[in-house]
Amino acid sequence: MPVWAQQATPGQPSEPAQSAPTGGDAATTASEGNDIIVTGTRVEGRTRLDSISPVDVLSASSLQRQGTTELGAALSAVAPSIDFPRPSANDGTDSIRPATLRGLSPDQTLVLINGIRGHTSALLNTNGTVGRGSAAVDLNTIPTVALDRIEVLRDGASAQYGSDAIAGVVNLRLRQARSGGGAQVNYGFYDTQVDTARGSRHVTGEHAVTASLWQGIGFGEDGFITVSGEYLNRQPTNRADFDPRVTPTRITGRYGDPAVEQYTGFINAGTSLTDTWSLYGWVGYQDRDSRSAAFPRLASAATRTAGYPDGFLPIINTKSQDLNSAAGLKGQLAGFDVDLSFSYGRNKIAFRTLNSANYAYGAATPRNFDDGALIYDQYVAGLDVTRKFDVFQSLNLAFGLEGRREGYKIVAGELASYGYPTSGAVAGASPGAQGFGGFSPRNETKRSRRNVSAYVDVEAQVTDKFLLGLAGRFEDYSDFGSTANGKISARYDVADWLAFRATASTGFRAPSLQQQYFTQIASVVTNGVPILTGTFPSVSSVGAALGGLSLEPEKSTNLSAGTVIRFGGFDLTIDAYRIKLRNQLGLSENIQATFSPQVAALLAPFNVSAARFFINGLASTTQGIDAVAHYRWRTTQAGVFDFTVAGNINDVDVTRVPTSTAVLNPAPTLFARSRILTLEQGTPRQKVTGSIDWSLDRLGALARVTYYGNVIQPGTTAAADVPVGRRAITDLELRYTANRGVQLGLGVSNLFDVYPERQIAANNSTGVLGFPYYSPFGFNGRYLYARAGVNW
Repeated sequence: MPVWAQQATPGQPSEPAQSAPTGGDAATTASEGNDIIVTGTRVEGRTRLDSISPVDVLSASSLQRQGTTELGAALSAVAPSIDFPRPSANDGTDSIRPATLRGLSPDQTLVLINGIRGHTSALLNTNGTVGRGSAAVDLNTIPTVALDRIEVLRDGASAQYGSDAIAGVVNLRLRQARSGGGAQVNYGFYDTQVDTARGSRHVTGEHAVTASLWQGIGFGEDGFITVSGEYLNRQPTNRADFDPRVTPTRITGRYGDPAVEQYTGFINAGTSLTDTWSLYGWVGYQDRDSRSAAFPRLASAATRTAGYPDGFLPIINTKSQDLNSAAGLKGQLAGFDVDLSFSYGRNKIAFRTLNSANYAYGAATPRNFDDGALIYDQYVAGLDVTRKFDVFQSLNLAFGLEGRREGYKIVAGELASYGYPTSGAVAGASPGAQGFGGFSPRNETKRSRRNVSAYVDVEAQVTDKFLLGLAGRFEDYSDFGSTANGKISARYDVADWLAFRATASTGFRAPSLQQQYFTQIASVVTNGVPILTGTFPSVSSVGAALGGLSLEPEKSTNLSAGTVIRFGGFDLTIDAYRIKLRNQLGLSENIQATFSPQVAALLAPFNVSAARFFINGLASTTQGIDAVAHYRWRTTQAGVFDFTVAGNINDVDVTRVPTSTAVLNPAPTLFARSRILTLEQGTPRQKVTGSIDWSLDRLGALARVTYYGNVIQPGTTAAADVPVGRRAITDLELRYTANRGVQLGLGVSNLFDVYPERQIAANNSTGVLGFPYYSPFGFNGRYLYARAGVNW
């Protein structure tokens, strides 16, 4: 699909590029580093290689040249500093998967849509996954067909953009078109050899179909409406091991990607109102129905009474409805460029448990349960003002105000999903739907908060060679108070081909409403065994007794230094960074009732075997190096070759762990080795992507190899740890592309059918967990795909 040039004014979309994009698929587009960026700077016309901080620019075509149509997975394939694990058997996290930047928590990366803050998911990741305890933006709510490109700022930016921008910023730029359009269908399936600890099998099938289209519509002199839509239907995958509890042994579980049916639509529009004022806005909506599996329930007296003589496999049905919308007015006033915007986002996640039973109901149990819902919404109003002054070579002044209101709600499910029947309960049976119990009325909550902020951002071209940036931001929250942050940046161009840059900043992340108020009882897998666990607010009676306190903001100090080298068709950026986090939030250990009689008595009224809550006090240091090298070689006969090598070396060190403040004696341990190892070794310490993209007229080919360093999926003891192993994943694609006309592609992801290390049998007594779900590239094996479409 054509790549649209960047525009400065929403009401004035630029014309399509004259040729199909031919760039590599790391941090470049067809403009060889001259692409204009709007992330990390408020100066018009700044390019990627002229920026004061490292920014990756990822074109829509680079995201589409692979087998997956998931935005999170596509980003992970082309951006080495981003990882996107594919957890399974972890309830709602199977459907709404968080991405990480530089190995930090998913909620420590700010996501913008056209420069406006996006809203987080209503889901809190409470199970033992990468990103445990976070409530992050669901990147997969934005389809790649709706995007022009993505800008990834790899630098702390809280002083510029506010809360969450500790690791960096991901800015999703929507497509803007007055004409043209396209339609496309992607079809793929797995052809893989699955070798688990207890047996092997060959799998062919488990297909996925994605159909997408977009259309640009012009009106007036420069008005545009760009409509995008996508439909996804994906069958579930299963990489479970053989179950040793049944004879003859067979696969009883389902472990892999969930089944998904998803509809997404986006409308992006803009027009000039006068010579100096324009109106812009967008609205997007997604409906996603996902179905993942809990652990199997083997045949027993309870299953037979419930009407399942052979046992059953509970299905967790997660239905996400997501709304993105914004409107703004942009123009000039008294010599200043003014942008006034308002946005609203909402995410509702409704849960159902299917093909299950509530044993307390005996033979009268329903089989399908309404478990309740989580709802999060966000209003944001912003005013941004900029002006360039003839001071030094130039001086750009930007300042603004922002107000935000957040709301969070937990809605209870039906009685059978969480409780006992009103009469005739089976003696000794635990209540609630097997696999995923519903929210009860005691879990219901409705909370909100407000915050206001003000910022100043100055960028001065002091001399031809020296660029200096200063930024400061003050924020005040209704629930915990105020915070102030600052940033200083500098760049010195030694020559046209060589520059040095550095930044120092402070940052913060406000505790989310989800972290403060989420409460639920659910099965949590510990060392391969599900344990009924309660998650309680830190200031609740249970949380406070175990050591919980009121939550406070996380704080960070970011330092970075790098260089930019470019000559001819070659460019290289190298940036080193150090991020010190303090007062970091974490979800505590699952404190089990067997710890002490006091804990057992505390948990008895809730019918749970363990409890957990959020607490501040972790401290960590993250340091590493990002490098991106790109070379474009144009030949007279053989076409254009784009060579890209991009890598990230990252090391996370937990330097402080909070001690218990519980009144219990003995006091429970709040953070043990499994939580520390998740932070330190849950994401790859090394990740390198090398690609060759070739194009000749309408023909093209892409070869990409991505190397992942080892990752540890921790258990409660060293014997329960599962290493993922060092792996290299190879992707190939052949394509035929016409600016207007037929689009064809054939490819294979994971050509050599590479898997992570197998889950050892000793850690997998049920046979469900065939491979570690911490694997940064998943565990599905070889995927073959075809793409066909047409542009007009």
